[in-house]
Amino acid sequence: MDIRIHIKQPTLLLDKNKCTQNIENMLDKAKRCNLSFRPHFKTHQSAGVAEWFREFGVDKIAVSSLKMAQYFAEHNWKDITVAMPVNLREMDIIDELAAKITLNVLVESAETIHHLEAELNNRVNAFIKVDTGYHRTGIATEDTESIQNLLNYIKASTRLEFKGFLAHSGHNYKAADADKIHKNHKKAVLDLNELKDVFRSQFPDLEVSLGDTPACSISDEFFGIDEIRPGNFVFYDMMQFVLGSCEEDEIAVAMACPIVAKNVDRNELVIYGGGVHFSKEYLEADDEGTKLFGSLVDINLDTWSPIRSGGFLASLSQEHGIIKCNEELFNEYQVGDLIGVLPIHSCMTANLMGSYLTLEAETIEMMK
Repeated sequence: MDIRIHIKQPTLLLDKNKCTQNIENMLDKAKRCNLSFRPHFKTHQSAGVAEWFREFGVDKIAVSSLKMAQYFAEHNWKDITVAMPVNLREMDIIDELAAKITLNVLVESAETIHHLEAELNNRVNAFIKVDTGYHRTGIATEDTESIQNLLNYIKASTRLEFKGFLAHSGHNYKAADADKIHKNHKKAVLDLNELKDVFRSQFPDLEVSLGDTPACSISDEFFGIDEIRPGNFVFYDMMQFVLGSCEEDEIAVAMACPIVAKNVDRNELVIYGGGVHFSKEYLEADDEGTKLFGSLVDINLDTWSPIRSGGFLASLSQEHGIIKCNEELFNEYQVGDLIGVLPIHSCMTANLMGSYLTLEAETIEMMK
């Protein structure tokens, strides 16, 4: 089957074989390291892709919003962690979900705990969000006094059950290389073990949940960690490839874009595919700060090629993308041809596109 005949506009292609292999590999990692596996579904946001996880026996997940939790609950996922601090304006949705599924929420303030206690009719499990170096949200792991205060409030609550501590080492996505990821990860594991030791006597069954694709992909050191929540690994992308989290042939998504113009004087291909399709995330390709918005592949009958040398996606406007080429690569393509781009950040690209086309020409929808 020639997948190209189905493509008229920017289309996010999904290689199911690579995707399911990524799932199996991460599940095997979790089993080897004696970890509970709770994949984060914010990357694919699709009930169809979720079923591939279920075929491997996965039965609990993480999501990034209550809207996403509702979507997957409607598709029969019964144990969901919302890996985002509680939004007090959505208390009714929390209560509605808690009546139907095992719902785990994140707290990091007394105000949130008090609101949950006052406004919920149904019980929820609560993780305290702790910070292992990303400095986005969470209480510093060494701030045990603040954590103890929250635990006192949770213990007094009739609506909250303390589940444990949850962390996201998001700073690994900005690491310079794999060595830095290992260093960040070792520190996070050490800090979380020290935190666990402080509170283990009060809560013998407390769990520590840690999630980020870079560390979960390259490390085997998870002593004291109970659960991992990677998400991006299901597709990977150029950011993960550059970090060393994956091999090129593990990247499971590629954007197929029509070429709409050629600028002969500048050796530039203009594609139908812009910021509204890819997002505007980029990597710095060299010491001069050259921006890389995606790497090029050829779209073949039923797959895509390895990365092509001689060109790269150099800039994005709303609907347009500019590919800078050497003369040889420039002359290979004509207006009307398709060219493929491996995205920098597959989570953002998937969120913008809203659906996938598999290499078997099956359309898989995402949540709306």
